[in-house]
Amino acid sequence: MTTSHIDPKLVFAWQTAHSIARSSPPPVHDRGGFRVDTHSEKEVKRWVFPQLCDGLRDVAHEITAPRHYLKLCGSGEELRSALPARWEVQPANYFMIAAAATHDPKPLPDGYKVELHRAGPVARACIIAPNGDLAASGCAAGTTDVFVYDRIETAQEHRRKGLGVAVMVALGTARKSLASAQLLVATADGRGLYANLGWTVIAPLSAATIPES
Repeated sequence: MTTSHIDPKLVFAWQTAHSIARSSPPPVHDRGGFRVDTHSEKEVKRWVFPQLCDGLRDVAHEITAPRHYLKLCGSGEELRSALPARWEVQPANYFMIAAAATHDPKPLPDGYKVELHRAGPVARACIIAPNGDLAASGCAAGTTDVFVYDRIETAQEHRRKGLGVAVMVALGTARKSLASAQLLVATADGRGLYANLGWTVIAPLSAATIPES
């Protein structure tokens, strides 16, 4: 049974902006999903499927090498049901959306400072600790339809100080259209934090890969 009814156009728009944020090739349509020919050190290709379909099953049976990723807007159990045994399902992530602008900025703790860098359509925010270390960072990229936050990270020793929110507020200033949907993919841990900021889960995002032998 399908557990997700996410709009495929929204998934494609997210993957397009995500590819921009990570300097990856743009997604292409492939058998009911969207394929990115990443060719990075970690990943050869990835497929994102808005729902379970025969195309996903076909790809899963064709691929026998590691460093290929299959992602589904659905539960891990649903994805597992479509895969040969050689595939390993990863910890769950979640597609989240926020209709409103990110929260108003709050003062950073004493000694911390935020830097925002832009390179074409990509914005990167960094928060520097009093000792000069990188305390938190993240990046974002947008298209005409969506604005995607990516890799929002806070160093362990600097957590619980509101730095993640500050990163998102800084990145949000690069959003060109208030009509564009704000999207991100959260881990299970991050899901609760974003929910407290007004974000809503629109679908689980499950992933699988073939482990290195």
